[in-house]
Amino acid sequence: MVEVTFAQLQGWLVAFLWPFARLTAFLAASPLWGHSSVPNQAKVGLAALVTVVIAPNLPTPPTTAVLSWAGLGIMLEQVLIGIAMGLVMRVTFAVVQATGEFIGLQMGLAFATFFDPGSGTNMVVLSRFLYMITLLMFLAFDGHLIVLEILATSFVTLPIGLGGFNPGAFELLARYGGTIFVSGMLLALPLVGSLLIINLALGILNRSAPQLTVFNIGFPTSLTVGLALMMVLMTDIGRFLQGMFAQAIDFLRQLLEALAPLSGVG
Repeated sequence: MVEVTFAQLQGWLVAFLWPFARLTAFLAASPLWGHSSVPNQAKVGLAALVTVVIAPNLPTPPTTAVLSWAGLGIMLEQVLIGIAMGLVMRVTFAVVQATGEFIGLQMGLAFATFFDPGSGTNMVVLSRFLYMITLLMFLAFDGHLIVLEILATSFVTLPIGLGGFNPGAFELLARYGGTIFVSGMLLALPLVGSLLIINLALGILNRSAPQLTVFNIGFPTSLTVGLALMMVLMTDIGRFLQGMFAQAIDFLRQLLEALAPLSGVG
């Protein structure tokens, strides 16, 4: 007869529960696995499966009781790490959404919006189009596998029961949010600059010939030129996205190192 003691059960529960909390928080906050179209059962099942695979190779977790204040603190610690890593990926994918907003505004497609169940807000059709392309490119570059590998190795950089974080890491994460505007405008700049010149020319033409209204010439011209420039942009978007993914993965590693408490502080 196989007998299981309470100490053994506690050890198994600790070895599974805390890594499971970090993985679940990451999957819920990341844009790929955290999409509303993915069932919650699939998210929990994937987190449990990955936890079972990586748990035997993780550093020995602390023997703190799960049902205690210290155990609750460790649980919150794992959730914060997972959410921070998920936010990095969400900011990365928000870059192309901002690009679609910038381009759509100049093309006259700002009114062409529809409800996005993933974000719960109205999204410009170009933002949705670029977001789907970015998602497919991320899978084609095996970015999801690289991110899962970083998540698995994060238990070495940030072991369970760390006891605190470096506050400067959260400022670093907040500053990374500026990538949405910097990289988004950088990707949209060729189209935005060209369409801005066209709008200025049409404004001058409208002043010189008032019968040529914006509704008769402006919208068709902006839309036609914008679609033509979008075709040109699509030929080089893969290189831009590859660099953006590499930057996000490097920042993810830097964030994990920055989250570790400062030496000598305790």
